[in-house]
Amino acid sequence: MRREEKFFLIRSDILPESIVKTIEAKKMLESGEVDTVNEAVDRVGLSRSAFYKYKDGIFPFNSMMSETIMTITFALEHTSGYLSRVLTYMADQGGNVLTINQTIPLQGIASVSMSVDMAHMKVSSTEFLDGLQQVPGVRKAMIVGRG
Repeated sequence: MRREEKFFLIRSDILPESIVKTIEAKKMLESGEVDTVNEAVDRVGLSRSAFYKYKDGIFPFNSMMSETIMTITFALEHTSGYLSRVLTYMADQGGNVLTINQTIPLQGIASVSMSVDMAHMKVSSTEFLDGLQQVPGVRKAMIVGRG
């Protein structure tokens, strides 16, 4: 009898170092940055045994999601041109904005929710979100849904 698999969404900053390094090694292998497991584990400072122990149980958030529409929410400073910068970033990454909902700014911050078609994205949803948070004026972006 097979045990039911359970999945958890966990912030990376609370994971043990060996799991974080396993994720880094897997990314290197998948991207072609390195050719062998030995090379990947050497570069991240992880033992091969730890890599093999965790590699089949660790998946990036975006690889668990096959849908192409992502709904994100973020706080945006109420300054002229900031929403335009967000839209430019999304277009540059291959995202296609389907809907935008922005609240009236309170204390200089507006809450923005967007549905984005991710079918032609150049980066993973995790990398996309990380990049979005680097756009001037964007504060605390997060994925709230997939469809």
